[in-house]
Amino acid sequence: MHTLTGTHIKLRALEPEDLAFLFQIENNESFWEVSHTQAPFSKFLLKKYLENAHLDIYEAKQLRLVIDEKTTSKSIGMIDLFDFNPQHKRAGIGILIHPDSQQKGFASEALQLLINYCFTHLHLHQLYANITHDNTNSLYLFKKQNFELIGVKKDWTFHNGTYKNELLFQLINE
Repeated sequence: MHTLTGTHIKLRALEPEDLAFLFQIENNESFWEVSHTQAPFSKFLLKKYLENAHLDIYEAKQLRLVIDEKTTSKSIGMIDLFDFNPQHKRAGIGILIHPDSQQKGFASEALQLLINYCFTHLHLHQLYANITHDNTNSLYLFKKQNFELIGVKKDWTFHNGTYKNELLFQLINE
């Protein structure tokens, strides 16, 4: 799909062959804070998840896409739409890039591709992101794509014995 292909990356649907990558990402404890995970995922459970990944976004109310580097076809991350609400034409966005591929512009390109897809193909009116106050990379990324800070959820996330504020960002399709 042309809409999901950029200069350096492409976004694609999950495939059964993504089990090892998904297992590696979902069980990386450094990502658990942003994914609100508290325990590892089994390969069995992730395989079941992949078996249902074919569900339409209107049925599943979510969409996970793999981010592949174009030159190598290597999977370097995932970008998600969640809480998809076709009635109110909105969805949340989450993005995760493998540590080996961070700080190379891939997240920015993936986010721009997904924004375009959401506004052009899904006809969404707004997108939002929830980001902890100390996640400087994500704050920079979403601000760079013109997401606006619209609220603060105080002491929203508890991680490693500390409460963190979660910031709510929104992008409206004008």
